[in-house]
Amino acid sequence: MATECSISPAFDIVALAASAGGLNALSCILSCLPTDFPAGIVVVQHMSRQHRSFLAEILNRRTPLPVKQAEEGEQLIPGTVYLAAPDRHLLVNLDGTLSLTQTEKVHSVRPSAEILFKSVAKKYHKRAIAVVLTGANMDGSKGVEAIKKMGGKVIAQDESTSEVFGMPAAAIQTGCVDWILPLDKIADAIKNLVMGGQI
Repeated sequence: MATECSISPAFDIVALAASAGGLNALSCILSCLPTDFPAGIVVVQHMSRQHRSFLAEILNRRTPLPVKQAEEGEQLIPGTVYLAAPDRHLLVNLDGTLSLTQTEKVHSVRPSAEILFKSVAKKYHKRAIAVVLTGANMDGSKGVEAIKKMGGKVIAQDESTSEVFGMPAAAIQTGCVDWILPLDKIADAIKNLVMGGQI
């Protein structure tokens, strides 16, 4: 049962997307977030199918926050990390529940950051943060445009700390990224934004 958090957050959700090199990037960020983190966290990670089912287990060992694979219809709870399920797009509905779909791939991937980010923008508007981490292809670039259009904030991992700079670079090229940060600075930026309203 979730306990009521005493902190009034400036943002209600953080959506992270990663591909190649993502396990290390996600581990670095999530391990530095506090147990009383007052926003929900949703994650799209592109991985080969045989490894995907172990992601929650691995991240649970590396972060103080509970990490789980998202389930259809469950209510998003602050301070919990929800991972897109294998071969399913993850969406946040207007009532704050989660949905999993097997609609067509976007940028040849499923789950896709585009679909997650767009659903987050539609639900949370200016109270959403999108984070684009290391990875190939352009996944997330249209989604960050949606986040920015609705007043949310966007962080991209910088080139020097990205294993593959494709996804962050595509996001940056949209002009919708507010901060380009090295990996070891992203967790603090998220904490400061959510818990203080600014970096």
